[in-house]
Amino acid sequence: MPTEHIAATMVVAVGATLQGSIGFGLGLFSVPLLVLIDPAYVPGPLLLASLVLTALVLYRERHAVRLADLKWAVVGRVVGIGIALIALRVVPADRIAVLFGSLVIGAVLLSASGIHVAVRPGALLGAGVLSGFMGTSVSIGGPPMALLYQRETGARLRGTLAAYFMIGVSLSIVGLSLIGRFGPPEVLRAAILVPGIVLGALVSRYTARRLDRGYIRKAVLVVSALSAVVVVLRQVF
Repeated sequence: MPTEHIAATMVVAVGATLQGSIGFGLGLFSVPLLVLIDPAYVPGPLLLASLVLTALVLYRERHAVRLADLKWAVVGRVVGIGIALIALRVVPADRIAVLFGSLVIGAVLLSASGIHVAVRPGALLGAGVLSGFMGTSVSIGGPPMALLYQRETGARLRGTLAAYFMIGVSLSIVGLSLIGRFGPPEVLRAAILVPGIVLGALVSRYTARRLDRGYIRKAVLVVSALSAVVVVLRQVF
């Protein structure tokens, strides 16, 4: 239905603005609403459409990307995807959601208390595993990586996460195709979402500048906590 297409486009426009501003958040905002509009938009179509956003953000913040971190995070992502593909076959979705929510809320509380995890290979590997697992299973894989980079500059956070997501999302799509959950119908639905993605990316050029004035870490903590709550509430209600 055309009305549903317009609604889906507007939803991802807001989600893309959020992710283009702080480095993640497209899935957090869009997934619950897209499920209400039409569950077929998640996870494959949204993942494919998100590649357009990551490409645009990566180009914008290319000067701040920390390439050395990517290898560890991507290795973790691959492991996380493998775990997610197994979990999707044998574990109920509500249990995955509760596990994800608990881990993220715990990480947010630790961060708010002042405990800081340095961006090192081991931490990148662990964050990549969690991100790959949740990104593939519920289309919300940003918080683990964003929390790790919360004390970096806004440009480095957005740029490095965009490079990571470009690789990671591609791997998730391949994984979904291997288990029969991604094909031509998902590609067509992704095309419907692209205009909203582009609009959000353009708006985020201005919102990102405002957040870079000392608000980026607070935004990461708040949005990460909300992501955990949203995922859990989706299962409760």
